[in-house]
Amino acid sequence: MDSATLIFPHQLFETNPAVSSGRSIYLAEDPLFFGNDSHYPVKFHKHKLVLHRASMQAYTDELRAAGHAVNNIPHTNTYQSALPSGLKELHVTDPHDFILEKRLRAFAGERGIALHIHPTPAFLSPPEFLEEHIGKKKKPFMASFYQAQRKRMGILIEKDGSPTGGQWSFDEDNRKKLPKNYEPPAAPETKFNHYTETACNHIDEFFPENPGFSHDFRYPVTRADAREWLKVFIDERFEDFGAYEDAISTAHPFINHSVLTPMLNIGLLTPQEIIGAALAKKGIPLNSLEGFVRQIIGWREFMHGIYRHRGTEIRNMNFFNHTRPIPQSFYNATTGIPPIDRIIRQLDDEAYCHHIERLMILGNFMLLCRFDPDAVYKWFMELFIDAYDWVMVPNVYGMSQFADGGTFTTKPYISGSNYVLKMSDEKKGDWTDTWDALFWTFVADHQDLFLKNPRSSMMARTWQKFSKEKQECYRETADGFLDTL
Repeated sequence: MDSATLIFPHQLFETNPAVSSGRSIYLAEDPLFFGNDSHYPVKFHKHKLVLHRASMQAYTDELRAAGHAVNNIPHTNTYQSALPSGLKELHVTDPHDFILEKRLRAFAGERGIALHIHPTPAFLSPPEFLEEHIGKKKKPFMASFYQAQRKRMGILIEKDGSPTGGQWSFDEDNRKKLPKNYEPPAAPETKFNHYTETACNHIDEFFPENPGFSHDFRYPVTRADAREWLKVFIDERFEDFGAYEDAISTAHPFINHSVLTPMLNIGLLTPQEIIGAALAKKGIPLNSLEGFVRQIIGWREFMHGIYRHRGTEIRNMNFFNHTRPIPQSFYNATTGIPPIDRIIRQLDDEAYCHHIERLMILGNFMLLCRFDPDAVYKWFMELFIDAYDWVMVPNVYGMSQFADGGTFTTKPYISGSNYVLKMSDEKKGDWTDTWDALFWTFVADHQDLFLKNPRSSMMARTWQKFSKEKQECYRETADGFLDTL
């Protein structure tokens, strides 16, 4: 065999650029995606493992039905061992993963194989666009990137070049708390099929100690089911998506969110078809349409660009020099902080929570607890079904933990308990005193940083106005909680 195609678990594209008629395909359950890698051991949530195992089996059948010869490499093996000797050419779709690409290049070099890396349909932005708007920028910002992206793609742009509706972002309209007794449409769910059933049994056998319960799995693993999931979102939840995009609910984990990333990040859906479906839907309020478009062509593409151009740099940074390990209570939901424990229980059940819960509940609180950013990265990688290196490096080290010192953000994303109470139906209690104590002592310990920024200077000045007794009370409460971790 002279030539082969190698496909990884996150590359299940309907039209895969690395696939060619007559060329054998090797579909690899690479250990990096199953957590049993010898250099990077991780206990991934069972739902993520079920998703990979089941979707790859479905993709195998899809490829074979199209006439391709497919060989499966299980997670108990590696492609380095399984690929046949004598290969002259290996075709892969861009893995958008530093370790994966490094290993591929090393393997090809050692074997004398010509490695052909094809462009990926997983993202919308051409390399030159990312270079221009991220690589060449001293400090790139999402807002300007997003505007350039809208103009480049001609999305929500008027004939004179102005944004539809007269403004680039309707974020100010997307911060409503859920009304009392609000009932969102039913949470999305896909029925079990033979792929998921077989995968659940396999994962329970090989990964019995991993987080989560395999048979609670609800996500699509076939392309047809993924497209139906997208259609249901567009038809049932898209209209109210914008208004309650930032809302937090103790009763409704998904509210009106699309929950598309599990399928999008493995190639069952592409950003092109998601954006196409969103723009084709008539009668959607502009704040919902723009807010959703911003997530797909703005934030997602921007984070991918940050990873491409700065990922290696920022993943090795620890601006605050935080070294505290994450305790077991953040895995078994016994922190004593109701919003945190509720979301951890939800993660155990669903391997998912929405972006505000990730950034302003989990990430916010972990930063206030001064956890090691490497530990935070691993925690998110383990517990989220849609977590991959390209998305978690910029989101953890940049957005949530400010470990990079602000290479693409202006200030840490932190808040006291008031934000949580304002955006959710959580009730005030002892936990709010703990949260506020952690918040104010963090502000106190980094006053110079907050005073430099007009958007955060008020927090530092507020701390300075507190009485000595109040400051000491906050210190005592914060230290008491941290000592229990």
